[in-house]
Amino acid sequence: MAEDDGAVTEEYQKAYRSSLENPEKFWGEVAQEIEWTRPWDRVLDNSNPPFTKWFVGGELSVCYNAVDRHVPTKGDQIALAYDSPLTDTVKRITYAELQDQVSRLAGRLSSLGVERGSRVLIYMPLIPEAVVAMLATNRIGAIHSVVFGGFAARELRTRIEHAEPTVIIAASCGVEPNKIVRYKDILDDALCQSSHTPQKCIIYQRRRVLECSLQKGRDMCWDEALQAEPVPCVPTEANEALYILYTSGTTDDPKGIQRPCMHAATLCWSMRAVYGLKSGVWWAASDLGWVVGHSYICYGPLLAGLTTVLYEGKPDRTPDPGQYYRIIEQHRVNALFTIPTAFRVLKRADPNGKYARRYCQNTLKTIFIAGEHCDHETRRWAENIFGVSVLNHWWQTETGSPITAACLGYGMKGIRPHSTGYPVPGYDLRALREDGTECKSGEVGRLVAKLPLPPGFASTLWQSDERFKKVYFDAYQGYYDTQDVGWISAESAVWVVARADDVINVAGHRLSTAAIEDVVLKHARVADAVVVGAPDPTKGDVPLCLYVMRPPQDDEEMVTESTVTQELIALVRHLIGPIAAFRKAVAVPALPRTRSGKALRGAISRLARCQQIKLPATIEDPSVFGEIKVALQKFGYAIDAPDPEM
Repeated sequence: MAEDDGAVTEEYQKAYRSSLENPEKFWGEVAQEIEWTRPWDRVLDNSNPPFTKWFVGGELSVCYNAVDRHVPTKGDQIALAYDSPLTDTVKRITYAELQDQVSRLAGRLSSLGVERGSRVLIYMPLIPEAVVAMLATNRIGAIHSVVFGGFAARELRTRIEHAEPTVIIAASCGVEPNKIVRYKDILDDALCQSSHTPQKCIIYQRRRVLECSLQKGRDMCWDEALQAEPVPCVPTEANEALYILYTSGTTDDPKGIQRPCMHAATLCWSMRAVYGLKSGVWWAASDLGWVVGHSYICYGPLLAGLTTVLYEGKPDRTPDPGQYYRIIEQHRVNALFTIPTAFRVLKRADPNGKYARRYCQNTLKTIFIAGEHCDHETRRWAENIFGVSVLNHWWQTETGSPITAACLGYGMKGIRPHSTGYPVPGYDLRALREDGTECKSGEVGRLVAKLPLPPGFASTLWQSDERFKKVYFDAYQGYYDTQDVGWISAESAVWVVARADDVINVAGHRLSTAAIEDVVLKHARVADAVVVGAPDPTKGDVPLCLYVMRPPQDDEEMVTESTVTQELIALVRHLIGPIAAFRKAVAVPALPRTRSGKALRGAISRLARCQQIKLPATIEDPSVFGEIKVALQKFGYAIDAPDPEM
């Protein structure tokens, strides 16, 4: 597989050096890939770090670049391919149709008092109307804040009060495999509690699923909103806010990432430079409530003139584990971006790839993964089943686009085994010790990026400049603290081994819980696993493993939990060594994960320390923690811990 061909190319090296040595020239050329209504006065203003400004004085419309500029040459091309097995719906919207809907909704927003700098809050599932709402907001120079549909009324209220939207756009409901989420009822509850009242709520009725009642005077039907006269795009200065995206777990202390409009240049460039796509069909299997959805469901592919797939469903259960393969065949997907958990789910439900053989996947060229650690066994399974390279890369909500990757547009073919690739142009990465000195090649340290950061990085936190500096820049002066731990090779390949709080100290030895998880997931009967640090009176910390057993397939014999546990202990001892002190492992029915697939390691670790935990509103199934608590009690943990709070 291409993963083994991780050598850098001369083309990449030239681009990377240029981005660091002459950033004005490099990013000035990148910015030419989109259209500007007014040229910039200066490419870079780094006079007030960390509040770096790019393309100062330049004006652009992100909406124009994502929609209108493609219509003359690509008006009949599919812009949005929406596929919802949950509602048995497939819808395709061309660039010309998208322009009409966006411009009409923008006209309605304008008539309701939304103007340049106003906020519009969007509370919708992954449907085309959510993308239309985002683009329409930007079309008139306003700022959108998309709130993930899984949030309850309290979380929604916090974001309403913090962003103070002029208008809220919502759907009547969302759809899950076994339930309907009544969005409008949640919105009504949130507004009853909120100190801020919007001018109007525009409600999209999902008539095939659930219609809701509208409040007279406050609510307007989506169909009525689209009857407005279309309006043209309003340009904004490059450093004005495009959107506010609240990170999860921000109740009572909102942390809203503020993204500048000139991020459009970086996103458009990244589709070619990082992902290697100049045309075709792109599918990011995420949600618009997360940064992946903003960057690579909505803006990135549309800015590059691609077709972007919106998939409303799960890897399995909707109705079977064959949906990923069906989507690839039916929509002729060229590149897929997903999280490792999706493959673990597919592997558990269909380990031999029976569903994959029902569909043709010849159009698929590459798979990209990010968002969490991917163990070797899961990656190898995915490459065998899909028949293409699975390329890991690393980025964060704050960065908005990749920090490290195999930059396919610069001729790279893959990455070093288990690494996240090489620094993307613009990122001067270092691994630092706790005292701020630089690590040697291969030495594990805190991963940081030297200022200035490339265009599109978060410009600040909404209404909180001081917190922005404190959280990300105070720990290491002159650097952005990624709060991830890893190491960098002599050839500049980067390995991200864990979040800073996922490195445990066992009798003075620092060990990555992700490395232990890798070993655990090698076991043929383990479908999913998480390893956290648990307190030990002698060693300080010891690894504690919770794992999910894979159901036996076909004629496989049943294996007991005690057998698997003993085999895992022996496997870790053999592959990592007795230094890991790995002796505590227990099977659980399921692991607690957020809707974006991240395991709640911190919550499990705190529970093992008998500490109070507060579960994020994005948790997939809160009841899982009851089983986790019982499992931890087998080792004498969590006895006195109170039940988790929501």
